[in-house]
Amino acid sequence: MALLMSSAVPTAHVSCSTISSPSLLRSLKFPRFWPWQKVKIGPLSVSPMGFGTWSWGNQLLWGYKEAMDAELQQTFNIAVENGINLFDTADSYGTGRLNGQSEKLLGKFIREFPGNKELREDVVIATKLAAYPWRLTPTQFVDACQASLDRLQLDQIGIGQLHWSTANYAPLQERALWDGLVAMYDKGLVRAVGVSNYGPKQLLKIHDYLKARGVPLCSAQVQFSLLSMGKDQMEIKNIGNSLGIRVIAYSPLGLGMLTGKYSPSNLPTGPRGILFRQIIPGLKPLLNSLEEIAAKRQKTMSQVAINWCICKGTIPIPGVKSVEQIEENLGALGWQLSLDEVTELETAALGSSRRMIQNIFQTS
Repeated sequence: MALLMSSAVPTAHVSCSTISSPSLLRSLKFPRFWPWQKVKIGPLSVSPMGFGTWSWGNQLLWGYKEAMDAELQQTFNIAVENGINLFDTADSYGTGRLNGQSEKLLGKFIREFPGNKELREDVVIATKLAAYPWRLTPTQFVDACQASLDRLQLDQIGIGQLHWSTANYAPLQERALWDGLVAMYDKGLVRAVGVSNYGPKQLLKIHDYLKARGVPLCSAQVQFSLLSMGKDQMEIKNIGNSLGIRVIAYSPLGLGMLTGKYSPSNLPTGPRGILFRQIIPGLKPLLNSLEEIAAKRQKTMSQVAINWCICKGTIPIPGVKSVEQIEENLGALGWQLSLDEVTELETAALGSSRRMIQNIFQTS
């Protein structure tokens, strides 16, 4: 698979006669990854890492303010200029009056991207449609997709995803939502169909249901990181490998716990601080291992944690809301952890007494 190929940068063969000074050689800029290292999601070809936009519009958890929009635009531009073309969002991203703000901002940033037209047209938006209790029919789900298209001001969405399964509490609604995915695909509103927060059993069921109706299930988005590598995650990955369903890894940095920026005496404010206080004290073996490998590699802990997700064959989508974050996360590309380093990190993770809390929306 493309994600498992070595991502070491090939040597540039340049004739000595073409280089007049060492400064010219230093000015040569290699891409973050090469075209053949792009990854297939159904009919789509995407960068080996994407970016998530949960924080764009979320005041409660991420402290969003509309004054941040200029930097968010700059962040988006830097990502696209560096070859990133996958951006994940949702119709529920944004709090209160800002509901849907993430989609609106993404659409605006695409339209106002100042760079190469081909780069702009290559952007793939993956949006998740919420399984709200009032979305009871396929038509209502199709209407939700059209509303996302209106906010994005696009004619077609790259990947239309069902945000979560209702199988555990509203199984009849679940079937209507599946039919909504089929209708969205048949109407050409989306290029590919995916799901989010589906456990192994439900993933197999929806795959078979969609396949019988001529709709390929192309992606499965799941909480996946060194903090979230339990039995279900690995089974989902194995199912994806066997059925051609690409796994998209959300929260690859554990909401920030794997960045090395937080400790029991230095916690984020708000709801994240409550969660971090419970988990971080039990992560010492894992954080120490991340720190040691990062120092040896001359990388940051975030870059190592994201690279681990890539090495496992997933497409990580770390969240970004600043130029500093985008520049750091881009450093996860262009190199690859060794098998020994991957094993060391996983051993340290298993040796840590705490794990990320499972998303309550994920089914079995």
